[in-house]
Amino acid sequence: MKFIKLEKVKDGKYLKNYEITYLNKAGKEKKYEIVSRKELKGVDDIGKAPSGISIVAFHDEKLLLLREFRMSVNRTIFNLCAGMIEEGETIEECIRRELYEETGLSVKQIRTILPPSYAAVGISDTKTYIAIVDAEGEFSDHTSENEMIQAQFYTKEEVARLLETEEFSSRSQIIAYFFVQGF
Repeated sequence: MKFIKLEKVKDGKYLKNYEITYLNKAGKEKKYEIVSRKELKGVDDIGKAPSGISIVAFHDEKLLLLREFRMSVNRTIFNLCAGMIEEGETIEECIRRELYEETGLSVKQIRTILPPSYAAVGISDTKTYIAIVDAEGEFSDHTSENEMIQAQFYTKEEVARLLETEEFSSRSQIIAYFFVQGF
C-alpha cells in the first residue's frame, strides 16, 4: 500500500475526520476514511501519538467496572475507567485524574502501564495506554453533566454473571473474562 495524500474533511471538537488517498496492491487509487483525536499534518503522523488511557483497577480482589451510557451505541454498557491525556499531563497524572473524576477513587499503587495500543484500528488511529492499578477510597461522582457513569467493584462471581447477560466494550470484556479466569 502506498499513501498518496491525507486530507481533513471535518474538524470536530474531539474527533477529526480524514480521507486517505492511497494505491492498493493492484496499483489502483482508493480512498479510506479515518477519525483521529489528534491533528494530523500528514500520513507520517497517523498512529504516532497516544491520546488516552484505559484503567484496570482492583480493590480487595475485586475488579472496577463502570456502567455508563455511551452515545455512539445508544445504550448503557460496562466499560473501564478511561479518558484523554490533557496537554502537558504525564501518563501517571492522567491515570490519577481520570480515576478520581469518574469514580471518586484514588490510586493506591500503579502496578504497570502497558505500552500504547490501538483502540479501533478499523476506523481510527487512536492509541491508548492501559494501566493496571490498585485503587482505594469511596465512590463519588465528579463527572461532567454530559456523562452518566456508575462505578462499582465486582467479585469474580459477579463478573462471570455480567459476562453472560450484559454488554461490554471490547477492552473491558476481555479484561473481565481474564479476571474471571484468574489471570
